[in-house]
Amino acid sequence: MSTSVREFKMPDVGEGLTEAEILKWYVQPGDTVTDGQIVCEVETAKAAVELPIPYDGVVRALHFEEGVTVDVGTSIIAVDVAGGAPAEPQAAPAAEQPAAAPAAPAPAAGEEAKPQGRQPVLVGYGVVESSTRRRPRRNGTAPAGGVAAVEVTTAPAEVFAPAPAAVNGNGNGAAPAVPGGPERPLAKPPVRKLAKDLGVDLWSVRPTGPDGIITRADVQAAAAAAPEAQAPAPVAPAPQPAPAAEAATAVSAPAAVSEGARETRIPVKGVRKATAAAMVGSAFTAPHVTEFVTVDVTRTMKLVQELKQDPDMAGLRVNPLLLVAKALLVAIRRNPGINASWDEANQEIVEKHYVNLGIAAATPRGLIVPNIKDAHAKTLPELAGALGDLVATAREGRTSPADMQGGTVTITNVGVFGVDTGTPILNPGEAAILAFGAVKLQPWVHKGKVKPRQVTTLALSFDHRLVDGELGSKVLADIAAVLEQPRRLVTWA
Repeated sequence: MSTSVREFKMPDVGEGLTEAEILKWYVQPGDTVTDGQIVCEVETAKAAVELPIPYDGVVRALHFEEGVTVDVGTSIIAVDVAGGAPAEPQAAPAAEQPAAAPAAPAPAAGEEAKPQGRQPVLVGYGVVESSTRRRPRRNGTAPAGGVAAVEVTTAPAEVFAPAPAAVNGNGNGAAPAVPGGPERPLAKPPVRKLAKDLGVDLWSVRPTGPDGIITRADVQAAAAAAPEAQAPAPVAPAPQPAPAAEAATAVSAPAAVSEGARETRIPVKGVRKATAAAMVGSAFTAPHVTEFVTVDVTRTMKLVQELKQDPDMAGLRVNPLLLVAKALLVAIRRNPGINASWDEANQEIVEKHYVNLGIAAATPRGLIVPNIKDAHAKTLPELAGALGDLVATAREGRTSPADMQGGTVTITNVGVFGVDTGTPILNPGEAAILAFGAVKLQPWVHKGKVKPRQVTTLALSFDHRLVDGELGSKVLADIAAVLEQPRRLVTWA
């Protein structure tokens, strides 16, 4: 192997993780990459994470297909850091080649390289999935032995097959190579971020800034014109690898069910596998006790509506979960023993003087529990902002492993499904978890009369090794008391 070829190994992106599944490749052999550029997305047992390459060079080989689980420390991509010409991708199977398209000979020294058909790459941001135009290769010839030095024996040939050329975002086809031109479009980082968010290929944007720099206005104009300009010409049907976006969805989506099928098998891996193992370990390690209380939360629901009109809460997500979280924090302040963990190795109870509040979130990849760091020290607006960010990040599948580490207590909101309550299983390493049920209008005895009131049921599960019945009952009673009389958020604070 050439000494200029660097092997990038699968890193441990969490704490002690042993493997990760490759969800999506953003580059292909022949692409030029720069230090810090995202080259792939992987899923660990905790979250989906994007991996940046740590050096500049040309991609020589991808060692694994999308969907393959790779051990930490195993090389996943080879990059030639010598700055030579990109390697020619391996030939695709005959069925995938365009009709009557003879193989093009390699350019001789001094000749201009012709554009090659591969996915365009936004340097630093990955592939734009809505376009199939190929970016021109850099001019020059590959160093002797540079291509043959790296062999790929793991992935099948179609992973490296170039995609057929198509019309670009401007409807003009692939841009020709420009001798001596820039290796990537000139644009400032905020403009690159805007292009990524809008799905615009910077190579297809006409720059109007000084010295050929792409401006925000250029990107916005290209995004506005894209719906009209993008009209791909018909292409003869041919077997193609799944697009990156579809491959990512397939990780969590159930397999297609054929008519008459009697069962469907869904692989258990990634987050679901880790969650299953954690729940089994928690259920059979910590002796669970669950207590329930039904409470009139009419005043809390009125307070939610008032807070939505409060200028200090403008732009923030205000809902009943916010006040349930605040009520739990007040209860922990009054009963700190509930915010603890069991140290089996040292036979000690570790009482935490901080609260990292976990919120159980159901995602397509499975249940995750990101937490709000130092929730106990946050004001109500700060807590609302943190909850909103946590939910939005989880829905986008961008929760980082760090966001799911170090939790001390958890809330699971089963009420959003119309469920009254349940018996939640402890998040491993924590002593308590609160289930918040649906808020419903029910007949309730209020001031000696039966009236319709907003009522919910809370359930608190706790580890009976370190939380006895008295402590658990006090915590649950305090939460209920705050929700029944929310003025206690002030008097008990």
